[in-house]
Amino acid sequence: MPFAQLFVVVKLSIALQNSDPKQPDALMNRPTCFEAIQSAPKRSDYDVIDVGALFKVFWRNKTIIGAAMIVFLVMGWIYVSSVATPKFQATSVLLLDTSGRQIVDLGVALPGFGADSHAINTEVEILKSRRLLQRVVRAENLSEDPEFNPALRPAGIAMRIRAFVAGQAPEDHTSAKSEERAINGLLHAMTARNLPKTDVLQITVQSESPAKSAILADQIAAQYIRYKMDMRYEATREASEWLSQRVADLKLQLEQAETKVAAFSSQTDVVSRENVLMLERQLKDMRARLQSAQNDLSNAGARSDRMNAAQSADASEMLIAAQDDRLTRIFQTEGQSKEFTRRYATLLARTDQNAMRARANISTIESSLGTLENQIAVQSNDLIHLQQLARDAEANRLLYEHFLSRLKEASAQEGIHQPESRVLSNAVVPATASEPRVGIILIVSALAGLIVGSGGALFLEAAQNNYRSAAELEAETSIPVMGQIPLIRAKTREEALKYLDEKPTSAAAEAVRNLRTSVLLSKFNEAPQVIMSTSSIPDEGKTTVTFALANNLVGLGKTVLLVEGDLRRLAFRQYLETPVKRGLMSVLSKEAELEDAVVKDQMVGADILLSEPSNVNAADVLSSESFESFLETARTHYDHIIIDTPPALIVPDARIISPLADLILLTVHWNSTTRGQVADAIGMFTSIGQNVDGIVLNQINVKMMSKYGYGNSYGAINGLKSKYYTN
Repeated sequence: MPFAQLFVVVKLSIALQNSDPKQPDALMNRPTCFEAIQSAPKRSDYDVIDVGALFKVFWRNKTIIGAAMIVFLVMGWIYVSSVATPKFQATSVLLLDTSGRQIVDLGVALPGFGADSHAINTEVEILKSRRLLQRVVRAENLSEDPEFNPALRPAGIAMRIRAFVAGQAPEDHTSAKSEERAINGLLHAMTARNLPKTDVLQITVQSESPAKSAILADQIAAQYIRYKMDMRYEATREASEWLSQRVADLKLQLEQAETKVAAFSSQTDVVSRENVLMLERQLKDMRARLQSAQNDLSNAGARSDRMNAAQSADASEMLIAAQDDRLTRIFQTEGQSKEFTRRYATLLARTDQNAMRARANISTIESSLGTLENQIAVQSNDLIHLQQLARDAEANRLLYEHFLSRLKEASAQEGIHQPESRVLSNAVVPATASEPRVGIILIVSALAGLIVGSGGALFLEAAQNNYRSAAELEAETSIPVMGQIPLIRAKTREEALKYLDEKPTSAAAEAVRNLRTSVLLSKFNEAPQVIMSTSSIPDEGKTTVTFALANNLVGLGKTVLLVEGDLRRLAFRQYLETPVKRGLMSVLSKEAELEDAVVKDQMVGADILLSEPSNVNAADVLSSESFESFLETARTHYDHIIIDTPPALIVPDARIISPLADLILLTVHWNSTTRGQVADAIGMFTSIGQNVDGIVLNQINVKMMSKYGYGNSYGAINGLKSKYYTN
């Protein structure tokens, strides 16, 4: 049963237990079984899983779960003891030297790895590299070992069939392919790891041979050390070759640079930067002289202009323009005489001569200044070029000396490399197999069996299509279960009635009395008088239940008429030894009176009206006014009339009689009648406006019910009341 519906079953069963049995309207207004199932909330509507219900499901199917666990445990043991190939593990331990110390700490070719986790993890990946494992394969000739080269193993039947179906080509036995397969096999068989917070590497190899696993672990460690040494030697050799070529190139470049410096020095007059600085000082002095000469020319020109302008003026202006002491004395002594005029003319001529001399000096200085500036420009450019050539030569010299030094260091380092790791512990030949792990395999097998068994239990629970408890029946049909009748171990129906008669304190007899009580209390006002008993399909035990109910009603001092409403099978004769001449058909046709047609059976105690063979259709008989009139007459003579009708799904007889009945009982065979059959039978009555008033869960196998985990529904109660039962 799905969990959503299981939840509805529990909830509705609680509601039924809490409801007032004296209020039939509450029962009549309950939803039908279809509505109850359709209204069941989806699994996603719940916030939690009903663990209790889930446990009950597993408990009911504990035999299946246990059997599955046992089967899987046996399969696991067979695999461990017969199928699995024992394998052995051996471990070699390496210690990495992360200090990076060397005899000569040159570090030109291949620097040592660092101490961080990334560097150590890199070494782990080197241990698992195909190039390193190729060395091991070749050293141990694993290409010819069937354990590592699957192509050398004899092909089994399954492998041949798979190859034939897949259309695979024959195995390639070339050396390259064999070596590749061997590398794959070794890679699958080995593991390498770094111990946390240490510089230690563990190399573990698993093999079918204990000695081989130890040999391979040590071989991988040895090849790793050799591989790392070869890598450093190869790197150093390649570095030496590269440095040699580089030194030769740098030497040639240095010679060319020095040649350029020498050639340029021989072609120029530049001595040094001091010469350029001296020429710049000369240029500065010459510019100062030029400035002085320009000042002299300016003064001489201004004096000449003043004197020429004052020549036509009076003597006082001439004295001011001339500014000459001798001219002043002459004027004071002789006045503006010829001597005075002659002296003034001489001074004027001298002033003009000085101006001419200043112009000539300026021209000379300017010419020398241009020549000196050109010379300084040429000298500066040459000096810059020379310095550039010298710097290039010096740079080449430094590079040459540096690479020459590194070349000598690399040459010296060849042959003095130390290994970066060493074997800390050689592999020990294992004494016991590492695989198969018996404990783990058996635990996993048990868990697998538990999972498969639990899945099977859930599947069976979901696939269950019948009823095993009254709670399920009430929850899905919304009809109260008025009785739960245990299975009576009897070969014939007559023996079943004798059992109830001879053992009135048995569990079955007590269950019938509980049914009688439920029937009498089912109506609010008064006990039902006409009781119709039917079922969904044949062989559900409804007739036996009918006889037992009639017998128990008689035990209360009631007058009971038991009517055989199944006009087709005439099953009542299997319960009675009294010969019958007249029956229901005679009463309906007025050929006999009711009191003359009934049979009084001592064991049942009730008046029994059997059916007679007839060619008239049973449905027509039961639909007739005579049958309705018969029931009206019977109501006046008997306290209870119990009509045993055919199954509702087989013929329409039960539906025809149901409007005339005060109470409709539907018998359901425990763990046999399907849910669909019960739902269809109830639907037959609801389709004509009639409701089934109660259900009898019949032929309950108490032992099986307890095994299914429904002990609380019936079996546990039966056990608690064992002091009251005498079976």
